[in-house]
Amino acid sequence: MNEEIENILHREQMTLASISKRATAFFIDELLLSFVLVLALWDSFAAAKDMQEMIELTNMFVLEFLAIKIIYQAFFIMQYGASIGKLVMKIHVIEIATLQNPNVLNSLNRAIFRVISELIFYLGFLWGIFDPSRQTWHDKTAKTLVVNA
Repeated sequence: MNEEIENILHREQMTLASISKRATAFFIDELLLSFVLVLALWDSFAAAKDMQEMIELTNMFVLEFLAIKIIYQAFFIMQYGASIGKLVMKIHVIEIATLQNPNVLNSLNRAIFRVISELIFYLGFLWGIFDPSRQTWHDKTAKTLVVNA
């Protein structure tokens, strides 16, 4: 782990969130956002004749869904330091420099790179598993850590 990060965590008596907590929070957020998508498109899904039509319908709104994910992540991380999944798992995103919730630009940066990581076969998330500071690509670009609340 980076010595600076290690010193900050020790000084502030913080611990990094475990990979399992982060994965569970991710799963909760994905379920929640998928549920919102299904609710928004309920009439269209109900009218679909088969699974192929449902897949086509979902694909028609993929850009809107990615935009919703970015807005959701950026807003909750900026406002509360955690998405709903992270709140449930009692973990928190902090800026390394300030130890506070990320500001607007860092939250937006983090949200955008989070979606990019998803689009590139979740490689950014995989990176976090092997990183000593458990920083994913979106954590590295936004200079954030995910710690236990």
